[in-house]
This record gives sequence, structure tokens and C-alpha cells, in this order.
Amino acid sequence: MKLNGFTLAALVAFAPATAMAEAPPIYSAEAFYKTTDIGIAGGEYAFSAGDGGLLITSDESGVYNAYLLNLETNERTPLTASETSATYAISFFPDGARFLYTSDNGGDELNHVFADGPDMAPRDLTPGDNLKAGFVGWVDDGAGFILQTNERDNRFFDLYRYDASTFEREMIFANDLGLGGVTVSRDGAYAAGVKSRTSADDDIYLIDLAGGGAPANITAHQGNISHAVYDFTPEGDKLVYGTDEHGEFTQAWTHDLKTGEKKVLITDDWDISFVSFSPSGRYQVHGANVDASTAVTITDRKRGKALKLPKGLPEGDLRNVRFTSDEKTIAFLVNASTSPSNAFTADINGKKFAQHTEALNPEINPAHLVESEVVRYESFDGLKIPSILYKPKGASADNPAPALVWVHGGPGGQTRTGYSATIQHLVNNGYAVLGANNRGSSGYGKTFFHLDDKKHGDVDLQDIVYGRTYLEGLDWVDSERIGIIGGSYGGYMVMAALAFEPEVFDVGINIFGVTNWVRTLTSIPPWWESFKEALYDEMGDPETDGERHRRISPLFHADNVTKPVLVVQGANDPRVLQVESDEMVAALRENGVPVEYVLFPDEGHGFRSRDNRITASQAYISFLDEYLRGDAAPE
Repeated sequence: MKLNGFTLAALVAFAPATAMAEAPPIYSAEAFYKTTDIGIAGGEYAFSAGDGGLLITSDESGVYNAYLLNLETNERTPLTASETSATYAISFFPDGARFLYTSDNGGDELNHVFADGPDMAPRDLTPGDNLKAGFVGWVDDGAGFILQTNERDNRFFDLYRYDASTFEREMIFANDLGLGGVTVSRDGAYAAGVKSRTSADDDIYLIDLAGGGAPANITAHQGNISHAVYDFTPEGDKLVYGTDEHGEFTQAWTHDLKTGEKKVLITDDWDISFVSFSPSGRYQVHGANVDASTAVTITDRKRGKALKLPKGLPEGDLRNVRFTSDEKTIAFLVNASTSPSNAFTADINGKKFAQHTEALNPEINPAHLVESEVVRYESFDGLKIPSILYKPKGASADNPAPALVWVHGGPGGQTRTGYSATIQHLVNNGYAVLGANNRGSSGYGKTFFHLDDKKHGDVDLQDIVYGRTYLEGLDWVDSERIGIIGGSYGGYMVMAALAFEPEVFDVGINIFGVTNWVRTLTSIPPWWESFKEALYDEMGDPETDGERHRRISPLFHADNVTKPVLVVQGANDPRVLQVESDEMVAALRENGVPVEYVLFPDEGHGFRSRDNRITASQAYISFLDEYLRGDAAPE
């Protein structure tokens, strides 16, 4: 995709264009994970009002913490100092000194929201046990802010308005409807959220916080239509929302708060992922999910034109667009397959830009990294499966590479272009990777998204099986050495493939994957209540579909598994309980299957610690070297 206004797609990365014919040097897992992961704080106050510094989250210490990025010197000053639990910056206060951040406890996902600053001690604004909280938005020109917590009823998230000076609070909405994705208008007069019925059907409810009364369903309809709340216009007169009512892909529409009139705002041949606005409302930012990349456009609403990029800015996905209060400067991240996210600022007139971070570990030559390629292959029924392919440098018909089918989580997730230290580490060690977006993946239209409903471990698994068939047809892939790897739902697909198609893949790496749907669907976290019905609609209700859940659960068919397995699990995982992996590993060992088990006592559903990411990534390579490429590999 070519640059068009502020539209970017991750097609070209930072590495030199000349491809390397020979294999590059092998870097350690530690080298890849010394690369820094960066995010810019959200909301209207990402910039400090005092010195203009930028509030960011970085894992440079090994654990995610909040930092102040000096835009003159590019130095980063730590604002939090957690050594265990991941801590994420939310926003500065309007005074530009105090700030909000969120943290859980070792990956248990019970996040609290904290305030901190130069003249105060860190303060938990949502104290208590067994509650989960999150930031919703600023109101009344920064005089207050809205948080949501499930302290009253752990199934639902109520809204509280906090005074930005005293931190006194009052409940402004008891969320007995179980609305999710709640957004509040800048004047604090309205809020809106989504009430899910099924995975394909939901409604938006408008909440009159100022006038009171019951929330109003503003998207009453017939049939299956899905919606999303994006933002309120800065003028406070319209709600901007997403809907797939008018075609395969989600469009952005507006709802007039007084008249109820609805108008189309943005359409594309892909899903519109988000819409937001600058502090004054002059600029509108929207993103489209274009074939697994994000194309971002910044529009001058006053002139009705897209802004132009400064010349020389590297191409990649534009992320985390933030404006200074005077709207003369924007900050953003650029991320590409061969470059992790780096922070930039640019003049709003597009004349110049500055890069403020070098996230890639300087030990790694970017020319040694591999570009992703968007490919499509046919599944068992002729359906085209969009995928992301990584070819190791030096791989050829004379030097074929072992390969992995990479399965994303979800089940409705999407493997996208962009930087992945894990994938680059695998490819650097000579393993090809095919990120298969099996049916049921998001980003390819609502029909594609729902093709796997109540067919999990069946048709979607066959898409993954045919991923191997596709790889076998590439002359630079070693057709005798192809494994499967995935996390969360992808981890389930790994075990399903090994249990139900035991001869297809040569090895499997299951990263905190479901193995017992009977247990998982009856032990979901209570804060999933708002979309539990939608989850059951897609996966099946355990009260009525228990037999099918047992039939598709690898744990109950462990005796079918014959190929080597690596299992990775977090002890604090609230979604996939440790007992699932414990039982799976025990069953495999009892059957004499080669199995390795890596258990992290301080992780939940994912990796928040750099040391743990290094340990896991090195475990992948060691396992694959022994069982897929090495002496223990199949002949």
C-alpha cells in the first residue's frame, strides 16, 4: 500500500531492501528479548503539560513499567518500578505531572487503577480484594475521570466518577445490564456500551448520565448484526459506532444524540477498527484492518482532507496516535515485520519528524530479520485461508527449512503482520513459520468469522491441517519436518491436531492452551459475564453441549497422541487453569509420549516478564532442535 494522507500499511520494514542470500548468524533468545516493547499512554493527556514529555510504557527493565520520554534528549525516566507485576501507563492528569497507571498481581488479570506523581505516594484508586478495574475516560475538561470496577457485583462493571483533585468518587451508573466496551462523552453527559446476545448479534445502549432514566437501545434490529462503540464526537452531539449491518465488513456510523438520526461516517473494503478525535475535535483518526495490517488515516475535519506524512518516515503500521494540547504535534508508533514499535513525533503540517527510540536490540542487525508475506492457500473445501508467511534467509530447494504452522488465539483472533520477537527468533534459527488465519478468524468479513461457530476442533482444525499441505508444496520447506505451535486457543488447536489428526504434524508446542473445554467453559472468570452468552453461542453451552465439548477436548483423547509435545503454562492463569496442563502432561507421560513442561509460577495467560519470555523462547528452540530437526526428529 502506498502512502495516502496518513495511511500506512506494514509492507516495507526498516531493513535494507537487498535480501541476504546466505543464512544470517544465529542470535540468542536473550538478544531478541532485549528488544524493547513500547506503548504510548492513551487519552487526551499523553504529553506532559510541563516539559512536553511523553508518557509511555516500556519493558526495558525486564518488566513493564511507566516512563517519561524526554522528546528533546530521548532519555527515559522511570515513573514506576515494579519488579514483578506488569504496570501500564494510562494517562497524565491535565496538570501534566500526576499520572494514572494500572497493574495486576502476577498475571491474575485483577487489575487496579493507581494514581501517582512527584508530590504523592502511589495510591490505589480501586482498593479491595478480588475486583477488577479499568480506565474509561476523562470528563469535564479534565476535572474528573471515569473508572469502571466490578466491586459491587463481580459479574458487571459499574461506572464511577472521580474528582481529579481530591479523588472523591460517586457511582454514576450501576451496570446491571452487563454492558461491555463502555465509552463516555467528554462532557460526562452520556455513556454507551454493548449488550451481547450472541457472537454475531448485539446492541448498543445509550446511557443518559446527566438526565437519568433507563439505558436506551439505539440499535434495535432484526437478524444478526454486530456493533462496537468507538467514541463520542468532541462536540458531544453524536456517538460514533461500528456496525456490520450494511455488508461483510464493519463500517463507522454516527448516531445523533438528540434526533436519533444515523449516518454513515467511514466505509472501506475492510473492517474499520477504531475512530477517535484530537483534543479540539479538529482531527479525526481512524484505522482499517487491511489484510492483517492497520491502515491509519488522520483527517482534518475542518478542511475535509487527509494529512500528509513527512517524507522519509519509515513505512509500517501506525499505532497510538496522540496529539499535543495545541494540536501542532502528534506522537505515534511505527511497527513493521522487521522492526519493533518505535516512538516518533511529527509536525501536524507534515514538514518534519523525529524518531525518539531505537527499540531493536543493537546487537541484532535488522538485515538479518525476515519480512512477512501475506499468502493464501486452499483448505479441504476450497476456502482460501489468508496467512502470514516467514521464510528463513538461506532456505532454498537445496537447503530446505523445517517449518511450523502458527495458530493464533481467540478463537476469533488474527495473525497479523508486524514485529514478533518469538517468530523472528524461530525464523532466525532456521524454522519457517506460517501464521494461518483459519476460518473463524477476524478481519476477513463476518461470514468468514462465523464459519467455525460450534465447529471448533473440526473445520477450523482442517484449515490448519491443510496449512501443512501448503507448506509441503513449497520447494524450500522440508516436507518431512513440519510442526505446529500456538497459544491460548491456538494451544488448544495444537493439542487437537496431535490428538485428532495424530499423523499430520511431527511435533507440537502448546502455550497455555485449553485441553478440557468441559472445565474451561464452566470456570470462566466472573468478569466475563457480559459476553458469556456470546461465548456459549459460539463454543456451545456446557449444560447442553457437554458431550460435544468432551468429544473435542484433547485431554480425553490423550491416548491418540504419539508425537513429541512441549507444554507451557502460567500458574496464575485465570482462563486456562494450571490443572489443565498438569493433567495433559501427566496423561502424555503415562502413554510414553515425549513431553516437556515449562511452568511459570509468576505468569498468567501470557508473558509479562522478559526473563520468562526468554526462557520460553529458548525452550521452543531447544525442543524443536531435538525433536523436529535433530537426532530425535522423524526420519
